Amino acid sequence: MNPTDEFILEAFKQQGILSEEVLSEITSEVEAEGDSLAGDKDLAVMNGVLAKTGMPESEVVNFLSSELNMDPVDLSQLNPTQEIIALLTPEWARQYEAFPLGATGAEIEIVFGNPLDQDGFDNLTHLLGKTINPKVAYRGSVLAAIDEAYGAAEERKMQDFFGGVGDDNIEIGDGLKPEDVSEEDAPIIKYVQSVIKDALDSRASDIHMEPLEKKFRIRFRIDGKLREQQDPPKRLQPSIISRTKLMANVSLAEKRVPLDGRINVKVGDKSIDLRVSTLPTVHGESIVMRILDKENLSLGLPQLGFFSDDQSTFEEVIALPDGIFLVTGPTGSGKSTTLYSALNVINKPDRKIITVEDPVEYELAGINQVQVRAEVGMTFSAALRSMLRQAPNIVMVGEIRDLETAEIAINASLTGHMVFSTLHTNDAPSSVSRLIDMGVKPFLVSASLRSALAQRLVRSICQNCKEPYSPSSNELNILGLSEDQTSNATFMHGAGCEKCGDSGFRGRKGVFEIFVVNQEIEEMIYHNVSIVELRKKAREMGMRSMREDGFRKVLAGVTTLDEVLMVTTAEE
Repeated sequence: MNPTDEFILEAFKQQGILSEEVLSEITSEVEAEGDSLAGDKDLAVMNGVLAKTGMPESEVVNFLSSELNMDPVDLSQLNPTQEIIALLTPEWARQYEAFPLGATGAEIEIVFGNPLDQDGFDNLTHLLGKTINPKVAYRGSVLAAIDEAYGAAEERKMQDFFGGVGDDNIEIGDGLKPEDVSEEDAPIIKYVQSVIKDALDSRASDIHMEPLEKKFRIRFRIDGKLREQQDPPKRLQPSIISRTKLMANVSLAEKRVPLDGRINVKVGDKSIDLRVSTLPTVHGESIVMRILDKENLSLGLPQLGFFSDDQSTFEEVIALPDGIFLVTGPTGSGKSTTLYSALNVINKPDRKIITVEDPVEYELAGINQVQVRAEVGMTFSAALRSMLRQAPNIVMVGEIRDLETAEIAINASLTGHMVFSTLHTNDAPSSVSRLIDMGVKPFLVSASLRSALAQRLVRSICQNCKEPYSPSSNELNILGLSEDQTSNATFMHGAGCEKCGDSGFRGRKGVFEIFVVNQEIEEMIYHNVSIVELRKKAREMGMRSMREDGFRKVLAGVTTLDEVLMVTTAEE
């Protein structure tokens, strides 16, 4: 209920015009109609009050007029010109329940459906840059006038919006095309396909469809940063969400719980999967589509961001016959991509590789992949236990989440299997303490852990518009270098161009910290030494921190100092 309606109802109750029982009865009737009710529920309550009490709308207006000291307006007697209607945009009119009556100089006359909305009044004053002379009318009449006056304008806007949607050479997995459906549904299908195509062309990793109070927002995540796209009209929100859910093969009727689905998209000869997640919010279902492009996995290790020395260490670790190799980092740090790339490197005909994942992101040829389904008892631990009976050489566990999974993975590594997995820790040596905190015995960790790789992602400088620059003294201080020491370094930044969307960055690379467990460190883990001592020993034996690896990439002109400082922490 808006402030004006609450004010009116309270006044009616105090004057004995309306009782609590009658109001409760009206409210129950409106609620019972539910989603079948056309239009505004609050307005339906007020209309119900007027019907029950027999009070005409004019009395409500006169009451408000005297209480608020505003002139009343009979909108039925008005015939506004297009010039007057154009004083407000359709969006402002609907948002602030405002209808223009005319303007003279620095003053504009506006009738409000909710005159007690002071924030709306102030916002509109600011937007218009004029003094508002407010008038009052029955809210239902104001909303009807807005619909009548601005409906045609919105229709033209819709036509312009769909007119800007191009014909894209894209095929969705359900095979449904605009020409195969009704005239009403075709534009929606065309629009959703266009959004997906634009995201692919922009190299986006995710598509976000977010229902907000006043708009339906579309954003792409490009190189780790969210960028807003042109928003579709708010009224298309239900249709766009329904179409997307239909493509993802999830229930259209279920809007109360999160849902997961997949969409297969074919662009030319290229096949791409989209992992779809829905989440109920107060303003409708939010949808995120994760774009899974298998081509990203075939780029090779240098393209992930490895320099030759780190790559050599990495290749030695993944080629080991047994033990555990962990990739650590927060969500979105590229752990899965690194593991998949490693599997691609070692995927040979003489090796059997089995993965257990939640969910299976990329489908890889020659690899047996198992989907976790907790609802039927197919948990990580259950799947892993069964996998070992399949006599694999290499096992990949999507994530070690609990003690049971950790123990089975460790036992697998001790019986001649190479186990790959991920873990959520801030740095590589912390993976040891994380396993011990889970309940794994230190002697088992020392016997099984071969290496841990911590990583973060930084944006790469666009190769098309990169240009050298001279670093400031502050930048050199952060890097711990003097001007003499930077004579062979190449500091670069992106000027911004069409290819990178004027951001100066295109693509992302990893910064890494490789913790290799040798005999000395194995003994320290066995005796359960502190993580501080463990890290100190690893540093003495040549381990580089992620920040140091990032600094190397700054000096090589791969990324910028700001990017490295944003994702890494300073050494203690």
